Amino acid sequence: MKRTFALVLALTFVIGIAVFASNAQAADPLGDVKIKKDEPIHIAYWFVVAGPDASLGEDTKRGVEIAVDDKGGKILGHPIKLSGQDTGCNAEGGQAAATKLASDPTIVAAIGSNCSSEAKPGVPILWKAGIATVSPSNTAPYLTDPKRGPEYDGYLRTAHNDKVQGAVAAQFAFKKLGVKKAATIHDGSVYAEQLQAVFAEEFKKLGGTITSQEAVAPTDTDMRPVLTKIATGKPEFIYYPIFIAAAGHITRQVKEVTGLEKTNLMSADGAFSPDFYKAAGETAVGMFHSSPDFSAFAGGYKDFLAKHQKKYGEKPIAPFHAHAYDAATMVFAAIEKVAVKGKDGSLTIGRKALRDALYATKGLKGLTGTLNCDKFGDCADPRIAVYQQTAENIKKLENPQVPFWKPY
Repeated sequence: MKRTFALVLALTFVIGIAVFASNAQAADPLGDVKIKKDEPIHIAYWFVVAGPDASLGEDTKRGVEIAVDDKGGKILGHPIKLSGQDTGCNAEGGQAAATKLASDPTIVAAIGSNCSSEAKPGVPILWKAGIATVSPSNTAPYLTDPKRGPEYDGYLRTAHNDKVQGAVAAQFAFKKLGVKKAATIHDGSVYAEQLQAVFAEEFKKLGGTITSQEAVAPTDTDMRPVLTKIATGKPEFIYYPIFIAAAGHITRQVKEVTGLEKTNLMSADGAFSPDFYKAAGETAVGMFHSSPDFSAFAGGYKDFLAKHQKKYGEKPIAPFHAHAYDAATMVFAAIEKVAVKGKDGSLTIGRKALRDALYATKGLKGLTGTLNCDKFGDCADPRIAVYQQTAENIKKLENPQVPFWKPY
């Protein structure tokens, strides 16, 4: 009897050790988020929702909110809690917002940021805390570059890479408009500086000449000195992929500078917003913007627009609402894939497991196309078009929906 008891005790001990070892092996290397029965799954956004570029963040926030609605407000029976931080569309704001999010251990995943300048300092802070983030509107090539560093391993985006957008803008200028001389302006942000650089490189490859590549500050209001300098090179085209406030000042003042009265003007998605039309006024009539091609979006986009109109009483106010919807859809699908259900109704979500599931996204049918993530976080099905501003859309303060030109 004693031998039997000893054998049972020893066997129990061995089984216990094995279970412990199994649990230890199963533990997520970046930690788990444990959600009790009926407690919410906390997802945070970090968008620019105040200041002159607020339409960009408000537009994407609405995209996420509609995605939450379409899930019935729940994932795996748990309510979705959505909270957020303003990012200001600058590096300091991105760093501050990411720091606040990183301090909250209940956050499962993040959606953001909007501006690439926010993401560059913010993503490493989030990933150090084990929080993966999916951006609907960061487009700077740096963020998914193979040399970006492991601190960006928790980063993905549903927005296009500006290697695509910059090339399309250059092809439009050279092939469609037939211009041979162009100048660029950036504002020092990662987004604008890299986008104009891609444009310039492609334009030169096509056979064009870049007469100057100038910089302004986002807070500058008098653009005449820079524009006067640009005028000396006699460009036929100016590409300034910057944000709303500075782009508005350039657009208002460029025709006042001798030699630039008939120069073609083009900005990009960072200023493709009714708020830009307010800033630029009628001087924006006839200018161009490179931006996502809404006409190439999937069939579900029409339903999305109807829901948007019903919920907010207006059309989308910036270009990346559908990308935000897709970012949220990616996060929801990844959570459903990796969450471990407990017998008590709880959920356990491994942080690295969630990140890996996001990166494993393949063939996901989104509003913007079919999402397939590569090993550096580019997930978009990029379709870029060029839009021309008309007196009607500026008067109505609405983005034009029909492309003026597209490369396919």
